[in-house]
Amino acid sequence: MPQLYVGTSGWAYPSWKPEFYPEKVAQKKFLNFYATKLNAVEVNYTFRQLVKDTTVQNWIVETPAHFRFAIKAHQVLTHIKRLKGAEEFLKRFLGTLEGLERAGRLGPLLFQLPPNFKADQAVLAEFLKSLPRVVRAAFEFRHDSWFTDATWEALRERNIALCVAETEERNTPDVVTADYAYYRYRKPSYTAEERKVMAGRIQEHLAAGRDVFAYFKHEETPEGALYAVDVLQAGSTSSG
Repeated sequence: MPQLYVGTSGWAYPSWKPEFYPEKVAQKKFLNFYATKLNAVEVNYTFRQLVKDTTVQNWIVETPAHFRFAIKAHQVLTHIKRLKGAEEFLKRFLGTLEGLERAGRLGPLLFQLPPNFKADQAVLAEFLKSLPRVVRAAFEFRHDSWFTDATWEALRERNIALCVAETEERNTPDVVTADYAYYRYRKPSYTAEERKVMAGRIQEHLAAGRDVFAYFKHEETPEGALYAVDVLQAGSTSSG
């Protein structure tokens, strides 16, 4: 049965009170409360530091068994090494996520490439070889030169999702490259009509047997979290 996972990129925002978090909820209880409203989160701070196992264990305790953590890949992989000669660090990075994987809580890994990283199919193919096939991953390309059939084929061969990212600057083509889908909705606001279109597209994926992972922009306002609740409810109602 395909599953819909919706959340935001991060959860530790006191400015989401009182629209999302009740005033009385302490910050250390944010994740616990968040998980009563949403069933997934995209962890962005793993872009700058390796997560400790104690932190991972706390996340597991604070959330229910159906909750999933998508993890943003470390900048060493995407921005410093730019996918080249990254095997050793990739192993180290994946090692920090073993607790989540064992608990069945690991969502896809997000590899967000820098905007100035132009298409290099050889580098991408070589990197994908070092990514274990059991790991779900999504690639967010931010240079238009990547938006080609060669990229889609490389991802399809490894069953890796294209991260379909919507921003004010650029929209990724909505191309299916895996048996799951990954969306990042990064615009500051979305109308009810736009959210309805999202829910419709999500339904198409679920009907085709694909799990869907969708994350709204976090920022300092609670809008993203409220949109996420709306889309999760709409998607769950339609699929139920």
